[in-house]
Amino acid sequence: MRTYLGGRRGLIVLNVVLLAILGAMVSVPALAQNQPARARGEYTMIAGRTNAGGPAAVYIVDSANHEVVALRWDSSKNAMIGLGYRNILGDGRASPPGR
Repeated sequence: MRTYLGGRRGLIVLNVVLLAILGAMVSVPALAQNQPARARGEYTMIAGRTNAGGPAAVYIVDSANHEVVALRWDSSKNAMIGLGYRNILGDGRASPPGR
């Protein structure tokens, strides 16, 4: 029976390298852990018009995260097109007092 010592050594080296990579990945903190937790959204969809006219828009309000997204349907692309995003809390902080 023949044994392949070179093949075994190669597998041992490969396992050591993979184990080192796994250890490095586990020891480095993930980027997502440094970001604040995002609340689960509570969505309300409102149909309306845009200031520019044209096709109607859909406004999606996330009341849990205080965000609004405006979308419209593009029939030539058969896709929703984003018109804009607003952070409601940011807008509230930017408005002058008394308004």
